[in-house]
Parts: sequence; structure tokens; C-alpha cells
Amino acid sequence: MKPNTYKLKDLIVYEDDDFLILNKPPHLAVMEDRKTDVNLLTIAKAVYDDIQVCHRLDKETSGIIAFAKNPEAHRHLSIQFEKRKVDKIYHCLVEGIHDLEPIKIDRPILTLSRGNVRIDPEGKPSQTVIRTGRIYRHHTLIECKPLTGRMHQIRIHMSHYGMPLVGDTLYGGKPIYLSEIKRKFNLKRGTEEEPLFKRVALHAWSLTFENLKGESITADAPYPKDFRAMINQLEKNA
Repeated sequence: MKPNTYKLKDLIVYEDDDFLILNKPPHLAVMEDRKTDVNLLTIAKAVYDDIQVCHRLDKETSGIIAFAKNPEAHRHLSIQFEKRKVDKIYHCLVEGIHDLEPIKIDRPILTLSRGNVRIDPEGKPSQTVIRTGRIYRHHTLIECKPLTGRMHQIRIHMSHYGMPLVGDTLYGGKPIYLSEIKRKFNLKRGTEEEPLFKRVALHAWSLTFENLKGESITADAPYPKDFRAMINQLEKNA
């Protein structure tokens, strides 16, 4: 689906008087993007004039993202992000078999001028808790809980521990092909196999925060079509 065909009502996973929680499609920027005038914020502003985004997701990354409908709500949630009181859960697919009990990756991240990052003692403190979600024949679905909010945090932490995300060529990941996971795979003669998944295999699954009444709110974002199709193939051939 092209970005300009998205309707706000189709993206909503939670809404009240103060907050709007959306399931961001992949390849759609959250805010202004030089390559297109369409972004998630402009789609939301077409319905709510005063709406503000509370955090970010990379353009390729799909999943949960929070907007505030008024300044008080924005301030309230921003403080929770600043004090690390918001729980964020991501799902990512990595190569190899990794049977992990919850472990905390604690490695400083340095942002580079060319738009990527590296693990560096001079970087900012960064922590991610990870555990195995599901093991397949040659891949593992990992649940990640970032305790800090650095650029490309999950991607560089996973790569540093020898588990780069599928499709994340920037940090050592490789594309996933159906021929890798399907036992009886036949490619039509004269054709070249396309990757099963054509972006970084990362999805923001859930968000938990407190509303202005002090009540805990948890919103989940179902997998988009491409991520769901990849997982279905892995399940089918597990």
C-alpha cells in the first residue's frame, strides 16, 4: 500500500481523550521526510490539529507509536520517556539458533556523522534486555526491551553480540530467502530469487505507559503483512 493511501482510522490500536496510539506501517516516515511529503504526523494532523508525536521509529521499522492530543498529555508522556518509565517491546528476527534467558546488553553507543552508530566507550550508556521468543530451523525471533532510547540501539546491540537482524545490511545482517527455509523449494528457471523480506526485520510490538489519571495503558501492534508473511513461512517450515 502506498503511503498516501493510508487512512488514520485503519492504523489506530488505542485512543482516548489525550492519546492516540498507532500501528505505523513500514516504509512510512514518522515526521517530515525529504523523499515524500506524506508522513505519519501529517496523516494524524489532518484529523487532530494539535497532535504531537511523543517518540520516534525508523522509517523501515513498523509498529507501535504514541501521539499526544494536547500539550499536557505530551508533557506527561515525555517525562515518562525521559525517566525511563515507558516499557517498549520490540520483536526482531535474527539468523541462527539462540536459546536465551533474559539477558541485559549494556554497551555504550556512539552516533556517527554519516547516520549510523557503533559500540564505543565514548558513546552514551545504552541497555537492552533480550530473550528468545521462538526458535525456527535457521532463525530466531527475539523479544527486545530497550531501557534507553539511542539511535539504532537494538540493531547495533544485537549485531555486537553476533546476532544481526535479518535484512540489516548496515550492521552485518543478511536477507532471508524462501529457499533457506523451505525444504522443497523450486525456483523457476531463468529467474532470480527475491528476498522473502525486504527491510530490516524489526517491529515495535507494544508500549506501556501511564495516562493522566495514573492508570497503566498497554497497547499492542499486530505484525504488518510483510512481517506476518515471513513468520508464517518460518512456522510452516519449522
